[in-house]
Amino acid sequence: MFDFSPSPDADKSAIYADLIAAADAITRDESDAIANMANVAALIWQFLPDLNWAGFYRMVGDELVLGPFQGKAACIRIPLGRGVCGTAAASGKTQLVDDVHAFPGHIACDAASASEIVIPVALNGQVVAVLDLDSPTTGRFDAADQAGLEALVKRIAPRVA
Repeated sequence: MFDFSPSPDADKSAIYADLIAAADAITRDESDAIANMANVAALIWQFLPDLNWAGFYRMVGDELVLGPFQGKAACIRIPLGRGVCGTAAASGKTQLVDDVHAFPGHIACDAASASEIVIPVALNGQVVAVLDLDSPTTGRFDAADQAGLEALVKRIAPRVA
């Protein structure tokens, strides 16, 4: 069993360093992508404050399909190019959205969500999933979150594909 205890007083760079180390340790010897997604979603939920949803959508054919997550029940299928997740998957670029209500075509799976960050998970230049985090606080995510989450995704991409 693993025991990862984030320090409540740590700055963001230290939190993300600890999160990446924990995700690396817990996924290193596991080949099952779904199990690894589940554990990474749980770690994110444990390490990062002020979230109301954290998890993965997997590329299945030409759409995103709900994967392992923490939070309320969510939308199951998202077309490419639609909403924040579909935009991230179609563009291959991180979407950092301060106010989801101002994002054209936002899909409201949880009415409490106010801000969102979605990081594409790519393997060999192909988007295979997205990591999606929602917060009930407008402007919750910033450049430090983006850098930390992109580093996390880079580390685990081969293990969640």
